Amino acid sequence: MNLHDWIDELCDTLDIEAEADEGLLVDLAGITHENVHPAAGVVTAFLLGYAAGERGADPDAVEQLAAKAQALAESWDRPAGATDEEDDDVEVDELSDAEYDDEDSLV
Repeated sequence: MNLHDWIDELCDTLDIEAEADEGLLVDLAGITHENVHPAAGVVTAFLLGYAAGERGADPDAVEQLAAKAQALAESWDRPAGATDEEDDDVEVDELSDAEYDDEDSLV
């Protein structure tokens, strides 16, 4: 089964009438995966579909929405997978002072 067949079967299963430009979605997912985060591809595709559905977008409008998402991903200024600065990193010294039961150890 190829991607186009999968899309057709999935639309039937979800009982929706939808057309999807799989090339556009695959390209956009790859760009966001590489530039933003490994999971950004699927999340971006979902949100693109949501935005298109909310607007009743025709294929040209979907391409315009995808172009906006692609521009954002290409200009993303944080490396893929980078955490927010707010995240508190645990120092190695703190870990070595922690008490562990031997039975819970994975090592």
